[in-house]
Amino acid sequence: MSPRVQAIVIPSESSEFADELSRLVADVARSAGSFLSAECSPPLDIYESDDRFEIVMDLPGVDIGAVRVVVKSNAVLIAGEKRPRRGRGDSSFHLVERGYGRFARVARLTKPCDSSQARATLVNGELRVSLRKIADRRGRTTTIPINGDRSPA
Repeated sequence: MSPRVQAIVIPSESSEFADELSRLVADVARSAGSFLSAECSPPLDIYESDDRFEIVMDLPGVDIGAVRVVVKSNAVLIAGEKRPRRGRGDSSFHLVERGYGRFARVARLTKPCDSSQARATLVNGELRVSLRKIADRRGRTTTIPINGDRSPA
């Protein structure tokens, strides 16, 4: 089987999730006990097999309660907050390259998925979201039986 990359990641396209995103950011800020103005963009990969999509995002040091995943149509929103690292004792940072702050990423999937059976795990700093694909029924002809009185009028 040849590799297929058909999913599209559009980080700035969270406008259709505006309500959900506002609610998620507020929830995460409340649960984390802080509100950061910095933003980060954790890297993610999307894999497709014959029966599912899997989204994998690197979130080292992020608490499970600081991440939310929302599925709407064929788009998956992953939002949360990565807290900044603190200096040790009397030392201060000499160089800071690892990002921190709030994040929101949108991954568009090219085929319909069953969001009711979606699963997400956060283990060892790696978030995995698995979505089972379903058959696209749009454009198919379906005969609908008619129930009722079969006697002529």
